[in-house]
Amino acid sequence: MAQLPPLNSLRVFESAARNLSFSKAADELFVTKAAVSHQIKALEDHLGFPLFDRKNRAIELTEAAKVALPKLREAFSTLSEAVQLMRRYTEHASVNVCMAPSFAAKWLVPRLHKFSGTHPEIDMQITGDDTLITSRNSSANMDEWFRSDKIDVIIRFGSGNYPGYRVDKLFDVAAVPLCSPKLLTEGEHPLKEPSDLRHHTLLHDDTGYAGRPSWENWLELANVEGVDTRRGLHFNHVLLVLGGAIDEQGIGLSMEPLAQYDIDAGRLCIPFDLKMPLENSYHVIRPEQADDNEAVEAFVAWILQEAQGEASK
Repeated sequence: MAQLPPLNSLRVFESAARNLSFSKAADELFVTKAAVSHQIKALEDHLGFPLFDRKNRAIELTEAAKVALPKLREAFSTLSEAVQLMRRYTEHASVNVCMAPSFAAKWLVPRLHKFSGTHPEIDMQITGDDTLITSRNSSANMDEWFRSDKIDVIIRFGSGNYPGYRVDKLFDVAAVPLCSPKLLTEGEHPLKEPSDLRHHTLLHDDTGYAGRPSWENWLELANVEGVDTRRGLHFNHVLLVLGGAIDEQGIGLSMEPLAQYDIDAGRLCIPFDLKMPLENSYHVIRPEQADDNEAVEAFVAWILQEAQGEASK
């Protein structure tokens, strides 16, 4: 068997050949252009024939290089897969999921024991990030979350238009009034119909995210007039709105999925049978070119099934 040239020189050649540029290869490999030239020259000396035709301002592959390049790229891909397989046998499978703290606390975490019970071999890391709520640019910070923060999956409320990413809709969302069940029967003005809201304190979620439901829109949908939507208690986070509603501070307006956990527990109720559909939805997002990861695929399959089961109730 012929002696193989150094692996590093082959890697440099593959990058330079793919980019048809020593400069671009240097940037990709975080080395100098001179280092790339040195590695290519050493490889050509080892092989005994040239790999590039040097022009004044460009390089071209020789016929020998053109023939070898596809197989070389395939070989590096195979090596990468082999390394990933070895790591899977030495590392615990894990999934890092990023979402708004409100969605984590009120929707995912109460259900997460189901996934852990089915997949005890997978460690979960839940990252709550409020910038997922307040960022108006649909793709803002996405690359940074996935690369720098090593996030595997993002769950986000938005349009679903995220170019360059794999996107699965989790579920559509409607906004509903929410209050303590006690307000339906107790006090001087128990809640019987939407017009009764004029006697109660409105709880406002002033978080600045696209598609946020407002009392103005809900009351318009309910054909209710005479309610001053400027009054009430204003909060900068939906968790505070839900907490205030649970504590009988007033009536909040929020997304039904975020309240379902407290509704099931009897802490909150929906006083009126009028839901306001929202234009945006919750989505599960992954990088388009992400490496296959069985743990990530298992989590995504589970959460989509969980959401489907919830929607069918």
